[in-house]
Amino acid sequence: MIIDTNGLNEHTAPPTYDVCIVGSGPAGLTVAHELRGRRLRVCVLESGQTGKTEQADRLKTVRSEGEITIAPHSRERVVGGTSSTWDGLSAPLNPIDVEHRSWIPASGWPIDYADLSGYYAQAADRYGFPHPDLYGREHIADLRADGDYRFSWSRLTEGLLLAPTRPQRFARLLRPFLESPDVDVYTDASVVGLAGNSSRSAVNACEVRTRGDRALRIRASVFVLAAGGIENARLLLNSRDLCPDGLGNDGDQVGRYFMNHPRNPHGTVTLGVELRHLPAYFGCLYKRKAAYIALRLDDRTQRDLGVLDSYVRLEPLYPWSDVEGVQLLINYIKARRWLWERLQHYKGEFAALRDYSETGDDSGMKILGAVPSLARLLGAMLRTPRPVAQYVFHRVLDKKTQPPVRAVRIRNFMEMEPHPENRVMLAPERDCYGKPLALVKHSPTPLDRRSLIELHRVLGEELRVAGIGTFTSGLAQADPWPVNDDPSHHIGATRMGRSPATSVVNADCRLHAVPNVYVAGSSVFPTSGYANPTYTIVALAIRLAEHLGRGLLHRDSSPMSSEPAFADTDQ
Repeated sequence: MIIDTNGLNEHTAPPTYDVCIVGSGPAGLTVAHELRGRRLRVCVLESGQTGKTEQADRLKTVRSEGEITIAPHSRERVVGGTSSTWDGLSAPLNPIDVEHRSWIPASGWPIDYADLSGYYAQAADRYGFPHPDLYGREHIADLRADGDYRFSWSRLTEGLLLAPTRPQRFARLLRPFLESPDVDVYTDASVVGLAGNSSRSAVNACEVRTRGDRALRIRASVFVLAAGGIENARLLLNSRDLCPDGLGNDGDQVGRYFMNHPRNPHGTVTLGVELRHLPAYFGCLYKRKAAYIALRLDDRTQRDLGVLDSYVRLEPLYPWSDVEGVQLLINYIKARRWLWERLQHYKGEFAALRDYSETGDDSGMKILGAVPSLARLLGAMLRTPRPVAQYVFHRVLDKKTQPPVRAVRIRNFMEMEPHPENRVMLAPERDCYGKPLALVKHSPTPLDRRSLIELHRVLGEELRVAGIGTFTSGLAQADPWPVNDDPSHHIGATRMGRSPATSVVNADCRLHAVPNVYVAGSSVFPTSGYANPTYTIVALAIRLAEHLGRGLLHRDSSPMSSEPAFADTDQ
């Protein structure tokens, strides 16, 4: 059931739980949902409420240093977390992303890709992700079969990214569960610290504050931090009962190795052939999902060059590209999902899209303006009526002719290496509850930059050999580095590993030094890989819940004893 923490009776303490989960985004809600039916008392603590509030938005404040600034919109404090604004674009990681890569210091996951891949299928079956089979070579070949040109790559390989027409809003997807007696979801429950018992080196309670400045403690046997890639580290650093430098930070690893997938357009292909129709690369509908093919260096070339798994996508430049009226129109319709779904299904199972943001990539105008008012939308459309009319005609009304494409823009998505000096720390400033804000320091490393420069070089050579056109990059000479936009993929600050000297949690996502605290979400990824992280976040959350279900001891009585009711069976 959903409980307003601020409205609780001041004289009645909340019950003690078997599992307390901090955060109600995809990671936290997946863990909670996977634990249902196990006779466990489970609660979820959410700083926000069922809708956006000014109080929760103020608590998102973060400080940034370095070349990549954390975007204000990059996280949400609301039931469902950032899935409430996510466009649904996702893909599984590639096997090379989790391997130890000798040319990348601190790479390699403590679990095998084969172990992880089984949970992708479960994430698809239960949480609405495209099935892993849809990303296979046969589906890429199916997409490539339609178009004006058949590419034959030598050192590049293709990957598919998919976005369901209706993205998974986890609060909506799991609404019956959240309103059931199987879980207690506390809203307006900002966790400001974890209270520990030094005699047992264990955590026994979450310290919670509410909008009315009420203070209370939620007690449990096991705690799962699922507050996001930045807030997981901040919460550990702000919890000092068991370690003066922060919970789990005995080895000075909490907050280090922070990563992202910096993105931005840079580079243009001036076409030497006529291209009007290339849906697989320019963006299309495929099996009721928005899709596009991404280009990355193949595994062998990555090894030969000693580079990371970055990728680029091809974006056709139409007469309406980047026009404010068009971008706001797309944002406006996307916010009305019933209308967006009808438009997506209008042209059938396979059809070309007409703007890169239709495939799930955010446009800058969406980031800056969110969902426009009708007045703002109409004003922008009236200022540029011709490109708006061209877009509407080719997107909705025209099913036969294709607009000419004379140039293609390159949109870049970088894998960042795990570097210990890219990190989450505590800022001097404090939030309304008196706790230090997060300070995120991160910039692309020389390896990050070289990896994308090499990808541009190879792409340019292959396009020239194929006679497609001339690729103008200039990335190698660019200063400042232009690929620096925060895509909200906050990764690695509580990384998993085998040794507490180089990681924060073990292969089961449990803090090395604390027997009853676990971490869920992309903050545990040892490397960022090439793909958007949400699919992998949910796969790992299913795996974590499975582990917790094996270890938690079922008891006949509801109240908990003072001792942890957990047996870590895999130790």
